[in-house]
Amino acid sequence: MRYQDKVVWITGASSGIGEALAVQLAGEGARLILSARPEDVLREVAERCGGDDRARVLPLDLAKPEAMADHVAEGLQLFGPIDLLVNNAGVSQRSLAVDTDWTIDERLMRVNFLGPVALTKALMPSMIERGSGHIAAVTSVMGKFGAPLRSGYAASKHALHGFFDALRAEVAPSGLFVTLVVPGFVHTRISMNALTADGSAQGTMDQATEGGIPAEVCARRIADALARRDREVVIAGSRERLGLALSRVAPGVLAKRLETAKVT
Repeated sequence: MRYQDKVVWITGASSGIGEALAVQLAGEGARLILSARPEDVLREVAERCGGDDRARVLPLDLAKPEAMADHVAEGLQLFGPIDLLVNNAGVSQRSLAVDTDWTIDERLMRVNFLGPVALTKALMPSMIERGSGHIAAVTSVMGKFGAPLRSGYAASKHALHGFFDALRAEVAPSGLFVTLVVPGFVHTRISMNALTADGSAQGTMDQATEGGIPAEVCARRIADALARRDREVVIAGSRERLGLALSRVAPGVLAKRLETAKVT
């Protein structure tokens, strides 16, 4: 199997894409480190992935990037060297920029950008020392263009895209590889947990998210892309792919469409 005995660390593994990817890779023989905030939920996922022999739980909060070095030290003790890090965890947004306090933008940047960057930087030296390692970042089509109600989220995903694009070139001579995963709408709880203007969760399912790609399908496509060592993979429906195409060849047309588009 493609991931037999590979040590894979997945953040945001308690639900959605992260949970589905954990189950997918466990089925292909991987040994897993599962991270998110709710330890009890992570333990349930770990049981589905083979229990303590195959999956270990390492709770963390990406909003505290200063703690990532300690988490890496702990993670390296669980199964030994880590072959693949999947920076998947993140939080979305559903609020107008004019209504949103800057502290919400700061939280989005800490969770979606600074946390993954700090985790990656803390782990990279051990990969460089071995001369091998694979780092993946799950971004979003919002890392390619922005849409209403997602100003801070889009900013954080643009930043994530830029960082890992640059990192790929920097670490290639050391034997490391970087993959950017670009999902569109995926049927998860992301819109339920999205931050509103005051920082509270939206608490409702967007129609577009409800009709998105099943998380299990997304996870299989991610597993395939990582096995192929793709530099970037887009996992999205026709609506989002059209947006990506227009952002490249007709950005003015896309801008006009977004002014009146239904984005929830």
